[in-house]
Amino acid sequence: MRIMVQKFGGTSLSTVQAREHVLRHVKRELEAGYGLVVVVSAMGRRGEPYATDTLLDWAAQNGNGLSPREKDLLLCCGEIISATTLSSLLENEGIANTVLTGAQAGFVTDDNFGNARILDVRPVRVLELLEKGQVVIVTGFQGQTEQGDFTTLGRGGSDTSATALGAALHAEIVDIYTDVNGILTADPRIVEDARPLTIVSYAEICNMAHHGAKVIHPRAVEIAMQAQIPVRVRSTFADTEGTLVTHPEGFQDVQTGVVDRYVTGIAYVSNVTQITVDVPSDANRLQLKVFKTMADNAISVDFINVTPTGVVYTVFDSDSEKAIRVLQEIGLKPQSLSGCAKVSVIGGGINGVPGIMARIVESLTLADIQILQSADSNTTIWVLVKKEDMVQALRALHASFELHL
Repeated sequence: MRIMVQKFGGTSLSTVQAREHVLRHVKRELEAGYGLVVVVSAMGRRGEPYATDTLLDWAAQNGNGLSPREKDLLLCCGEIISATTLSSLLENEGIANTVLTGAQAGFVTDDNFGNARILDVRPVRVLELLEKGQVVIVTGFQGQTEQGDFTTLGRGGSDTSATALGAALHAEIVDIYTDVNGILTADPRIVEDARPLTIVSYAEICNMAHHGAKVIHPRAVEIAMQAQIPVRVRSTFADTEGTLVTHPEGFQDVQTGVVDRYVTGIAYVSNVTQITVDVPSDANRLQLKVFKTMADNAISVDFINVTPTGVVYTVFDSDSEKAIRVLQEIGLKPQSLSGCAKVSVIGGGINGVPGIMARIVESLTLADIQILQSADSNTTIWVLVKKEDMVQALRALHASFELHL
């Protein structure tokens, strides 16, 4: 049996008109002969009655006393409402279907409530229903511990549910439906001439997701990459193919030939603070103290540069006061610069190519933008700039690498 997993996000299910588009996509793939598994998110966004953030607000307004375990029980309701709504619509169209919770679909997780990790997927019941010709609707974002407690998978959890289920079922492809037409070269709200990408590698989209692009969760892509299952990011509201995420070997296209590019996209993370700690003496011990103190206080660090003379790294602006305070409490004298942004230039063709960093520096220099810090990996070069320079930096880099063409 050819199996396809479709995942529909909250905006794809939030209105009558949007749900009509979902039905159209389901019918098309059934007609194509696929055994179909549909993973759903909670409907809508904060303020709409069944959205995850609305449920969280409800808990906060009513005592704010839920433990993480009980909070996960509440949050599982959003996806159940979406799934049963879709089930009713499919039944009305004469399409046989069954709704399964994450637990019933076989998702086994640890007990880290609110951000659980998938330990195993045992899709026995899903396969049985597919063999009977049913569409299987699965509540995304959730699973169950071995002890039977409901858990949620954290932000982007429905994407992760979809690719994990695709891997367990050896699906032919996983389609992630959103409100945008695939993955773009940059945030179109900032870079007006950002264009959709036809195809990207797993590594490229992982880096784009980790560094600010919000189209798909990086954990979901990592699972698909390990299972070597292609993923398409598509618009619920169009019939276009969207963006295919696959291995670079899959980049052969009969119309355009082999995709050959250095840079794929530009991403950003705003509202970060740069922290600098100089070394008075004994550099190794100071470096250990700095990062152990951050870890002990549950402060996430990023953009780390360690040298014999000190350490430089970033934290979110929301953590900056706490980070400075705990460093001072252990006798250090940190310096901080708040209101920064990390801008990332991402591409599978960056590694080993001379001149990429020179072009980045040149384009930012011509735009009179100061680079506060930089770092690189095989597929990404990061620069830290002041937040007020972020928009101009994104546009300058997008133009410099001709990503609009």
